[in-house]
Amino acid sequence: MTYLSPIKPVKRPRIGLYSVGLRAYWDQFPGLRERLIDYGRFIEKKLSGWGDVFNYGLVDTEGEGRKAGEWLNERNVDLIFSHAATYSTSSTVLPVHQICKAPVVFLNLQPTERINYADSTTGEWLAHCGACPVPEFANTFNRAGIPFRVVNGLLGMSVTPAISLTNEVTAERAEAVRAWKEIEEWARAAAVPRTLQHSRFGFLGNTYSGMLDMYSDFTMLQAQTGIHIEVLEMCDLDRMLRDVTPQDVKTKLEEVNGMFQISGDSPSDPIARKPSEEQLEWSCKVAAAQERLVKEYDLDALSYYYHGAPGGEYEKLQGGFIVGHSLLTARGIPCSGEGDLKTAIAMKICDILGTGGSFSEIVVVDYVDGTVLLGHDGPFHVAISEGKPILRGMGLYHGKQGTGVSVEAKVRTGPITTLNVTQTGDGKLKLIGSEGESTDGPIMRIGNTQTPVRFREHPDAYMTRWFAEAPTHHCAMSIGHNASLFQKVGELMNVKAVTL
Repeated sequence: MTYLSPIKPVKRPRIGLYSVGLRAYWDQFPGLRERLIDYGRFIEKKLSGWGDVFNYGLVDTEGEGRKAGEWLNERNVDLIFSHAATYSTSSTVLPVHQICKAPVVFLNLQPTERINYADSTTGEWLAHCGACPVPEFANTFNRAGIPFRVVNGLLGMSVTPAISLTNEVTAERAEAVRAWKEIEEWARAAAVPRTLQHSRFGFLGNTYSGMLDMYSDFTMLQAQTGIHIEVLEMCDLDRMLRDVTPQDVKTKLEEVNGMFQISGDSPSDPIARKPSEEQLEWSCKVAAAQERLVKEYDLDALSYYYHGAPGGEYEKLQGGFIVGHSLLTARGIPCSGEGDLKTAIAMKICDILGTGGSFSEIVVVDYVDGTVLLGHDGPFHVAISEGKPILRGMGLYHGKQGTGVSVEAKVRTGPITTLNVTQTGDGKLKLIGSEGESTDGPIMRIGNTQTPVRFREHPDAYMTRWFAEAPTHHCAMSIGHNASLFQKVGELMNVKAVTL
């Protein structure tokens, strides 16, 4: 997936790590301590690809556990991996997490697929008995009211340490691949709450009148996600528009011509025509103003809608929104239409994870192909497009006032996952994810984004289950099968997550 250069980078998660041991062992079994420390360094190096890692080293007494908890607090970590390197008492580990409240994942990663039964010593066994203390940790944490997760599998090294009496080259074994996929998901998921807690979401205009599912309390959204919501006015954007130069417009037009295919008239829909030069120039002028707005207000995402009085200046201004908001979405500033802040959050989650996140809703069902067409009248995430998106001139925006240029595109063929952020009756956010396949089926030529998606069950069965979860009617479409990743995001955000 090729993104344009992001306007603002995603925050890297701060990942805590320590290895567990029992201090009594070190004098009894020479070399064991150093061997376990090396295993921890291997884990640290692997984790560093997904975040900034703070490795405390060995925690081998309850006093050391207290020191580790304070140390991890000082590093402001988002997630802690506790490596069960060998047996240790639960009293050693508990203080770490009573002091540092970051979520914890226990790593039960055995270095070998099979010990050398004939030649193993007690010291050799202790280097491979990481599973031994995990039930004790689980019981203790449960009784202490501290949530925990466990990843089981193989360590996945490519070299056997000289001290070892068995084979420790397990990188290609399924148990190592599976374990590291899960660890990677936890690490990547940790970037979401950190980035959201530093994000400023613009809210421009209002929410589409009557779409009651989309109305939300700004305080509730900030309380549950950490985002700041900056309320913007159309006059703020109009002020930016007045400063746009002819060179700015020319630069945007070059960007648009490089990223989009300019359509002719739709062969089927009389309101979808070849964009006029005036429409394209206006969309590019508005796009330059939109980028100025994002930079001036230091925005990380934007939700927008403005109805506008018929024939008014702001009606004309909002008519040019879709192209610029698609360009911003491709540069890491997700833009959701119709004032849907919850779907802006869903899009931002997808974008933080590097999986896209295009604004969608149910368009129509194709019972012949067994697909559900998902899309909207824009904006679109250009980075996950099947080929070049098409720009069409719209004689009118259905259900909205004004005319302008719209994006006609589909998400690339292959695995996709939709992410819906909804609000329950008790005011709690909920994530709903569903995996499917984007197909090469036909789409309408009406200037809208549309992607035929085949879910894992009949469209009617899928819709019955989806509607039962009371979703917001929009969702974000991401590429790849990301349900387990979204599930972890929900856990780290303390938000309920459901996978269909």
